[in-house]
Amino acid sequence: MELEGVLLGMGNPLLDISAVVDDEFLQKYDIKLNNAILAEDKHKSMYDEMSAKFNVEYIAGGATQNSIKIAQWLLQVPGATSYMGCIGKDKYGEEMTKNSKLAGVNVHYYEDENTPTGTCAVCVVGGERSLIANLAAANCYKSEHLKKPENWALVEKAKYFYIAGFFLTVSPESIQLVAEHAAANNKIFTMNLSAPFICEFFKDAQEKALPYMDFVFGNETEARTFSKVHGWETDNVEEIALKISQWPKASGTHKRITVITQGADPVCVAEDGKVTLFPVILLPKEKLVDTNGAGDAFVGGFLAQLVREKPIKECVRAGCYAANVVIQRSGCTYPEKPDFE
Repeated sequence: MELEGVLLGMGNPLLDISAVVDDEFLQKYDIKLNNAILAEDKHKSMYDEMSAKFNVEYIAGGATQNSIKIAQWLLQVPGATSYMGCIGKDKYGEEMTKNSKLAGVNVHYYEDENTPTGTCAVCVVGGERSLIANLAAANCYKSEHLKKPENWALVEKAKYFYIAGFFLTVSPESIQLVAEHAAANNKIFTMNLSAPFICEFFKDAQEKALPYMDFVFGNETEARTFSKVHGWETDNVEEIALKISQWPKASGTHKRITVITQGADPVCVAEDGKVTLFPVILLPKEKLVDTNGAGDAFVGGFLAQLVREKPIKECVRAGCYAANVVIQRSGCTYPEKPDFE
C-alpha cells in the first residue's frame, strides 16, 4: 500500500508554552482545567508571567499538528503525512518548521510576514491541563495558499483528511474546499469537535462542515455541549454519539462514525445505529505527567491505523496506545520509536 502523502492535516500551528502552575494562577486569569479557549485581553500578560514565575517548556503544538505528528510517528514512513497552517516569519516559526520536518511530516506552511507565530499557554495542575491559545499568525491562513498548485497537489494526493474544529475559527472556506474534494472523490474526511466554545460559538460553521465528516472525534465534555447547543436534552454520551453519527451526510459513499473519548472511561464508538465501548489503558495516577495532547494523540493513533485500512477496533487500540504514551510525558511528545504491537 502506497502510504506517501496518504494523510493531510490542516490547522493552527502553535508553540505550546507549558508549565505546571498553581490554583492562584488559574483563578487570577479565570482559567478552568480541562478546557480550551482563545486568549482575551485579560490573558495577554499571562504568557510573560508564566515564563517568569514557573518552569516553562516550549513544545511545537496545535491540535491538528499534534495528531498528524503522532500518526507520522506510528506509521514510520517518511512523508506519509502532510500538514498546512500559518506561521510567522520568526524564531518560533523556524523552530516549528525544524521540529515538524524532523518528525517526518511534509509541512507546507503559509508564512505571514507581519504576525508572530501563534502560541498556546498550557497550564497544568494535578496532571490536568487547560489551554489558552493566542492564535496570532495561525489566524491568518488564507484559502489562496491552499489553492496554489504545489499545495493543492497535497490534497489531490491524500486519501484521508483530518482537521481539528479549531480551524473553523480561521478558514471555513479552506475546510469547505477540502471537504467537497473528499466527497467528490470518495476520500475520507474527518474532523474533531475540539472544544465546547467551538460547538457553542461556531455552531453554524460546524454544521456546514458536519455533513462532509466521515469520522467525528471529540471528548465527553464537547459531546455534551454539542447536545445542549442542539437542544437534544440528553447528557448521555452514547446517545449523543449515536445522534451525531446519524446527522445527514453530503455523500452516501461512507457512513459516519462518531468516536468520543472519556478520559479514563471507555471510548464510545457509534456506527450503523449502535454503540460499542472500548476500555482504555488505565494508568496509575503517579505516572500521569499531564493530559496535554492526550486527545490529539488518540486521534493520531486512530488515523495511523485507519489509513492502513485496519478495523475500527484496531484504530481505537492504537489511539489508546498513543494517548497512554503522551500522558506520561510533558506535552504531545513521544519516544523515538513506537512499540505498538
